[in-house]
Amino acid sequence: MKLKFYITVFISLLSLSILAQEAELTVKVSKNKLGLNQRLRIEFSMNKQGADNFTPPDFKDFLVIQGPSQSVSQSWINGKVSFSQSYTYIIKPRRRGELIISPASIKYKGATLNSKMMKIIVLKPVDVAKNPNDPNYIAQQNIHLVAEISKTKPYVGEGIYVEYRLYVSENVSVYDTSVTEAPQYNGFWNQEIKINGFPVKMGKYNGENYRYIVLQKALLVPTKTGKLTIDPMKMDIVIGVPTGKADFFGNVITKNIKKEFSSAKKVINPKSLPLEGKPDNFNGAVGKFKFDVSLSKNALKANESSQIKVVVSGKGNLKLFELPTVETPAELEKYQPERKERVRVASDGIIGSVTDVYTIVPQYKGKYKIPNVGFSYFNPNAKKYETITTDDLFVEVLEGKELVKTDNNINNPQKKIVVLTGKNFRYIQTKSELEAKGNSDFYNSNLFYLLLLLPLVAIPVGIAIAKNNEKRNSDIVGRKQRKAEKLAKKYLSEAQKQLGKKEAFYEALERALHNYLKAKLGIEIADISKEKITKTLQIKNVDSATINQFIEVLKASDFARYTPVTNTEMKQEFEKAKEIIVQLDKQL
Repeated sequence: MKLKFYITVFISLLSLSILAQEAELTVKVSKNKLGLNQRLRIEFSMNKQGADNFTPPDFKDFLVIQGPSQSVSQSWINGKVSFSQSYTYIIKPRRRGELIISPASIKYKGATLNSKMMKIIVLKPVDVAKNPNDPNYIAQQNIHLVAEISKTKPYVGEGIYVEYRLYVSENVSVYDTSVTEAPQYNGFWNQEIKINGFPVKMGKYNGENYRYIVLQKALLVPTKTGKLTIDPMKMDIVIGVPTGKADFFGNVITKNIKKEFSSAKKVINPKSLPLEGKPDNFNGAVGKFKFDVSLSKNALKANESSQIKVVVSGKGNLKLFELPTVETPAELEKYQPERKERVRVASDGIIGSVTDVYTIVPQYKGKYKIPNVGFSYFNPNAKKYETITTDDLFVEVLEGKELVKTDNNINNPQKKIVVLTGKNFRYIQTKSELEAKGNSDFYNSNLFYLLLLLPLVAIPVGIAIAKNNEKRNSDIVGRKQRKAEKLAKKYLSEAQKQLGKKEAFYEALERALHNYLKAKLGIEIADISKEKITKTLQIKNVDSATINQFIEVLKASDFARYTPVTNTEMKQEFEKAKEIIVQLDKQL
């Protein structure tokens, strides 16, 4: 009885949840803009159960290729019930221009509900596949890997960002992604911008609605002028595409395919900084900054220290220029500055402050001036140079030795007479009292007998070492193995130091593999693709298994930079790299 009671309550709550929703007939199209020879998918959905007598639009400017395909779905998520009854058509435009799809209608509880009108822009015919239902063609039309650049003509030293987005239409589903080739930023200082998760957002691509995620984002600062290219990012994506068929319940049947996608190559043309108005003290700072020089103590005693702080703060290329140097009088002893950086990389540039802290120690009593300091930078928004000059600083030493000035107004410490105080300082002796030192004979000494017995011990040891070396040298396989392992340790030493630091470790690992091939083959490997590396190794008669292992380590290194990685996984990648260098060295 209790079970029946609970079932009745559940059904009642389900019905109330469904009734609580407002009845609505919605319409959704796969694209708002298409070519005359392309097809369009349009779906009408009713969110209430019990509706009937669906009347489609007349589609007067379209040819109905397929439909209506009906489907019903109902779900209960977090206590909320959703219901959908949909009618789907595949249509093709008959002419070019702005075409209107009139509203569809459906009957619900004696009332007639209408959908909205839809405007479709039809352009000239485009190149399409012979079979529009080909899964590869559908995937190509519904998924786009795009590199977004914030600015294509920045100044040298001006920060821009590149953002890699994966756009996916609602017609297909993505089940798995993997980066096969990461972009290279040659000619740029670059810093990856961390992304918290991969939230799905809504946006437009070529005027159509898409879901998209941001895969990678980086800050780029061009270091030279000219045409700089950003190579494409390449990915393998597993996609579920509709086959145009439906199952027994009217649900669309999908097929999973794996396809490679690549972003377009991007070209950046950095501009050189203007020569007009360039200050003499300009040191490469580009952005918008504040500048300040301060003194921790203005009054102090001799041999008491004070600190001068030189601070540049704001937004720009903070890590790519040197701070101005503070000049002090000779009477103020100045030490090398301590650098402090508090910067973070944001989507619109590097933000924060860089500080140099000088420690000064006065030697004599008096008042001393620290001359003003100037800092110049280029403001890309205002397109001009700006200079900030600080005020003079003064240090007053209240207690200490007096500094005597000569007639020529040159500050020199006064020469003092040396005073004898105990045993701290003595005058130079003019007379000597030398005594003969006793000597012992070498013959019959301990050292004499030790050297006498040394050959009797050294000869057998030398013979044993020679035989051992001869045995090791005769083992050709072992000798090659030891040589290869030593070579692997040499190239991977930097990567081993960076274990535990993900970004630095994988950069060092990839650089080690490239440097090894460069040294062995005598060619520049870092700038060529993995396919060319494969062909080069095949020409050198390296077996395919070893080549595949080498490429897999490179791919894993690229992919691991953008995914969470444990220290154990980094150690495993290090051992794999070490083993593959040993195997390659045996064959090259």
